[in-house]
Amino acid sequence: MASPYARHVERVATPWTDDAGRPQTLEMVVYRPRGTGPFPTVLMNHGSTGMGRDPALFGLTWASPEIGEYFAARGWQVLFPQRRGRGGSDGVYDEGFSADRAQGYSCDAGSATAGFDRAMQDLEVVLAHVQTRPDVDARRLLVGGVSRGGILAVALAGAHPERFEGVVNFVGGWIGQGCKTAPTINPALMQRGAAFEGPMLWLYGDQDPYYRLSHSRANFDAFLQAGGRGEFLSFRPPAGMNGHMIFLSPGLWSEALDNYLARVDRR
Repeated sequence: MASPYARHVERVATPWTDDAGRPQTLEMVVYRPRGTGPFPTVLMNHGSTGMGRDPALFGLTWASPEIGEYFAARGWQVLFPQRRGRGGSDGVYDEGFSADRAQGYSCDAGSATAGFDRAMQDLEVVLAHVQTRPDVDARRLLVGGVSRGGILAVALAGAHPERFEGVVNFVGGWIGQGCKTAPTINPALMQRGAAFEGPMLWLYGDQDPYYRLSHSRANFDAFLQAGGRGEFLSFRPPAGMNGHMIFLSPGLWSEALDNYLARVDRR
C-alpha cells in the first residue's frame, strides 16, 4: 500500500548567528500528505533526552512516524522542528542544564524556567515561519508535542490563542519527578496555556517513569483552575512499554484524537 505522505527535511531561518557571524538555522522534518494543499497542519514538538546526561542523544533528529502517519492519513501535514542544538539544528542545546552540564538538567526553578523560555524562543521563530508557508492552511493549525514538547505546545497556544485550532499534549511536563521542584515548576508552566480559549487534549500513560499520573492530573487541575479548558485521558501502555512512550501506540489514542479533531473542526 502506498505511503500516505512524503517525508523530507527543510531548514528554518532564525535571527541568530554563531560566534563567526554565520546565520543559524533549525532543522525541520516535514510529513506532507498526498495532494496539493494548502493543508491543515500540525506543529509537533520533541521532548528532552532523558536526564540530559548523554550528549550523543542531542544530535538525534526526532520525528515520530506513528504521529506523522496518523495525521497524514487524515490529510494533515505534520512539521517536526528541532530546537537549537538538537538533531541537525545549529546552535547550542541549552534548555535548563545544571552548572556542570555533565549532571544533566537542573532542578533549580530559575534555571529550568530559563531553559523553558529559551525553547519558547525557538518555537516563536518556527511559528513565524509556519505562518508564511503557502502549503499551510493557517485557519486549521494545531500545535502538539511529546514530553517537554507537550508542555511547550500548551504554553505556545496560550501565548498565541488566536493562531491555533487545537492542542494535543502527549505526556507533557518539563521537570521529572526526580526533582523536588517538579510539583511547583510543571503546573506553573502549564498554566501559561490557560489563555487558549478552545479545548485541549492531554494524553498520558500509566507507569510513566518521569511523571506519575497523579502528578500529571495535578498539573491539569492547575491548568483548569487558571481558566484552561480540555480533556485529560490516561492509558495503560502495552506490555513492555512504559507510559511515557504511548505516542508509539496509535491504537491507544487514535479514537480519542479522531473525536478531538472532529470537535475542533466544528469550532
